[in-house]
Amino acid sequence: MQTVFEFGNRSYVLDRTKAELAFAEKRVINGRKTVFFNLLPLKYRWAYDLYRTMKANHWEPEDIPMQKDVEQWKSTSELSDVERWIVRMGIGYFSAAEGIVGDNIIHVVRELVTAPELKMVLGRHAHEENIHADSLLYMISSLGINPHECEAMFEDVESIRGKNDFVMESSRGLRREIDLTQLANQQLLAKNMFIFGQCMEGTQFYGLFGMILALYRQNKLPGIGQMFRYTLRDESNHIKLFRHLLMDLVDENPDIWSADFKEELRNLMRRAVELEKAFVSDCLPVRAVGLSVEEFCQYIDYIADRRLVGCGLRELNPGVLNPLPWLAEMMDISKEQNFFEGRVTEYQKTSALAAVSDDDL
Repeated sequence: MQTVFEFGNRSYVLDRTKAELAFAEKRVINGRKTVFFNLLPLKYRWAYDLYRTMKANHWEPEDIPMQKDVEQWKSTSELSDVERWIVRMGIGYFSAAEGIVGDNIIHVVRELVTAPELKMVLGRHAHEENIHADSLLYMISSLGINPHECEAMFEDVESIRGKNDFVMESSRGLRREIDLTQLANQQLLAKNMFIFGQCMEGTQFYGLFGMILALYRQNKLPGIGQMFRYTLRDESNHIKLFRHLLMDLVDENPDIWSADFKEELRNLMRRAVELEKAFVSDCLPVRAVGLSVEEFCQYIDYIADRRLVGCGLRELNPGVLNPLPWLAEMMDISKEQNFFEGRVTEYQKTSALAAVSDDDL
């Protein structure tokens, strides 16, 4: 089918068949390659909608006051040594982890996907990782923590090093020219999406989120707590992004989703949980913030099973309950799109919140 536009003695013929073919050739991987970043027509509408949500949630660390945090940090009575240790562990781990996630997005996943709208939302994801890394620098400089201590933490604390090595192993295997028509390589990419989206950001980040928010709940370190809340809201979108990406990859390449491969993913989550529990034990060498290591470990089991179910995989601990019900309002998956109110709404740009209908595109 052709559409002809005529102006005076000139005519322009637009071949709709070619456009429809270009749309049909859009795929997560092995799709139509073009030097043009042509989003239209959108095939992965969820990616564009999620990009707009993420853009609307933009925030800057410097907009969050840290005066109260500095006063409490310098005080000899307002924070215990263990509470200070939790903050150091949080900053030490995330200062490395956020960079690892962003680097994997840019140099692995975004390089391998072919649909422009997928590249677009992944670019926004990487940008948010930069904001999270920047927020950690802001925390460090505000509190006067020696930055070399952070470097030492992810080099010398075994549980931090173990978590980082776990995810980097998946990333290293894809940093090369790779033939994604081969099933084994498709499964490598699917595994990377699962590890970074569901194991790391979706599960291994949540132990520290809970500890920092437990302090925040007690009116301790309000600035740091607020930044972690904004970060947590972002992470919920990142988890959704990688879950959608994995599921679309599997839909388009169903041979990936073998029984053996699904069991491999479950075992990867099992390993991620083991590493996170070791890390939680290092963060809470003694009972603090009114919580025990056992409660947090059960919470990790609970979160991990939610991630597995979200990807259509069997739970590791069927029936495990959430031992920290107060966290549901801030962290629970069912609340992830609106788990807090207040200043966050100030960061939502009204222009980006307008609905876009199919007719607009």
